[in-house]
Amino acid sequence: MRMLAAVMYTQGLPTPYEHSQPFRIEEVDLEGPADDEVLVEIRAAGLCHSDLSQVAGLRKRKVPVVGGHEGAGIVREVGRNVNTLKEGDHVVMVGVSDCGHCQMCIENRPVLCNSVAWSRSQGLLPNGNRKLSRQGMPLNHYSGVSSFAQYAVTMPQTLIKVDPAVPLDIVAMFGCAVVTGAGSVFNAAQVRPGQNVVVFGLGGVGLNAVMAAKLSNADRIIGVDIHESKFALARELGCTDCVLATDPDIVPRIKELTQGGVDFAFEVSGSKPAMATAVAVTRKGGEIIGVGLGASGDLYSYDHAQLVAEEKVIRGSFLGSGVPARDLPLYVDYFQTGRLPVDRLKSGTMGFEQLNKNLDMLDKGDVVRQILLPHGV
Repeated sequence: MRMLAAVMYTQGLPTPYEHSQPFRIEEVDLEGPADDEVLVEIRAAGLCHSDLSQVAGLRKRKVPVVGGHEGAGIVREVGRNVNTLKEGDHVVMVGVSDCGHCQMCIENRPVLCNSVAWSRSQGLLPNGNRKLSRQGMPLNHYSGVSSFAQYAVTMPQTLIKVDPAVPLDIVAMFGCAVVTGAGSVFNAAQVRPGQNVVVFGLGGVGLNAVMAAKLSNADRIIGVDIHESKFALARELGCTDCVLATDPDIVPRIKELTQGGVDFAFEVSGSKPAMATAVAVTRKGGEIIGVGLGASGDLYSYDHAQLVAEEKVIRGSFLGSGVPARDLPLYVDYFQTGRLPVDRLKSGTMGFEQLNKNLDMLDKGDVVRQILLPHGV
């Protein structure tokens, strides 16, 4: 089939992206689903900071690539070997799937699947197929999803069935922002009632961490960002306190608010200064959870003597350290019962023609989550 899609041919183009146009909106060809694949009509796709990082070239991708890793849609066709989904199902797309038989999958850590990590790096679907092309030229898949398109062929493990009562422009955010931010609190940290947390970076992922901390009955929930304009929404969603990242007294301020330091510091921005501050404001025996991805190969510095002498722990959390097939239905239920108001994160909607301009808005911190509607606003 032929469809519209956003194709990136070159990483590292200069800002403003409205002028350099890293995404070209083009007609591309999509091969139909094989026996173990699913065709999805994409109704909504979230614009994430990870997309911004890819555009900037902080993490290399095989190009040309059809962008997008956060999306939701309706199943339109299933391969004959697919028995978990049917035509008409509403689904959320997740940027990782699992092979089910590597060591990580056996340990029930599917987001770390060795096989899928390789296929993602090669711009392929998890089964090794490539379904996208333009005028005979192969196009790469982005995280096995490529949601900046009107349709996608992907694997059933990448799709989680959801209640059709939930609007798809909200469902789209669950595939990355929600599962990553909320999962870092629920799964990686397992925050308990009365504990104190700080979240560095109040974008879509960070605000989901804030909401999850509130749902976990944390005591102090401190939000940190370079943009003071984000503080009002952060407070509405659960922050008890907000501190500018540029505040020269940020470390003593947070320690004073928490009587000596937080139990968990969530570094969501991928910033080196934020990571150093996260280590500094964590109490003895506390944990620093690295959620934000920096540039490939970046090295982060911290006070190692403090880490050892105060028995602090630094751990990573990728896509919420969970099991998407288990976690996402639970998070959707939290939303439907008013406990995880994900809809508050939606800044607006856009068509393909506004995609590059919205990259600039995200880069400047003007929006939290803009939702692409591939079939038109």
